Amino acid sequence: MKAMILAAGLGTRLRPLTEERPKVLMPVANQPIIARVIDHLKAHGFTRLVVNAHHLHQQLLDYLDLGKPFGLPIDTRVEPEILGTGGGIKNTSDFWDDDPFVVINGDVLTDIDLASAYEEHVRSGSLVTLILHDCEPFNQIEVAEDGHISDIARQNLPGRLAFTGIHIISPELLSYIPKGVFYDIIVCYQQLIASGKAIRAFVSKNHYWRDIGTLKSYVDANRELSKKEILIAPGCEIDPSVVFKDWAVVGEKSVIRRHAEIARSILWEGATVREGSMIADSIVTSRQNIASTVRSFE
Repeated sequence: MKAMILAAGLGTRLRPLTEERPKVLMPVANQPIIARVIDHLKAHGFTRLVVNAHHLHQQLLDYLDLGKPFGLPIDTRVEPEILGTGGGIKNTSDFWDDDPFVVINGDVLTDIDLASAYEEHVRSGSLVTLILHDCEPFNQIEVAEDGHISDIARQNLPGRLAFTGIHIISPELLSYIPKGVFYDIIVCYQQLIASGKAIRAFVSKNHYWRDIGTLKSYVDANRELSKKEILIAPGCEIDPSVVFKDWAVVGEKSVIRRHAEIARSILWEGATVREGSMIADSIVTSRQNIASTVRSFE
């Protein structure tokens, strides 16, 4: 099976973090977001991937290295001009064969059962299946009694469900997407619904799901995946006098000097915290050298 990871976004709501690296390469519990997405796809039987890239794309291409670090082939498609979700999918038309494929947002961390959703899509014969769940305040999609999607709104509405950012697409859908222009795939789905074409819903329950679209959600993901404990990567130099409070994530080869205090914070790889400094409710990015008190996710 084949899948696509959408990774070309600018990550504007995560600035200034995304000024340094693409959003999908930001670490969550000391592992880049995209690595967690790839592991999830592999665990559900996907054997070949394609990833689109735009913002700071060379970093992403170098990291993926054609899939060698992950044990499966990964193609990349660089978009000199960003194409949006629909345009990005259309730009990979030559990658697919006759079988349905999965498209997943590169900033979604989840354990949703993709194999079951894929099987249901194949049985239904629909052009596309969207994996949905109940997740306020993002409930914008109306599902009819027969399991087909009847409306996609742009605001949260009662009695609706939220899109998880995971699509299962039959190749025929590509013919409905314009080529070489910026295009939102949701617009395509809305037009299909309006013309009477069937879009299927797969409703998932009792799963983990985190969309890393804001600084708050990024922090929440680190807290959740570190299991609210102190998570320290290999190669760190941490003085025995350092005090940790609540939870913390410390990236590889970070240095924390004497009498420093770290509380509810994330340190990327190679960060340095000087003697007597205090880091609380903050994100310290790579190679920063902190010699003072830092609070409130500065």
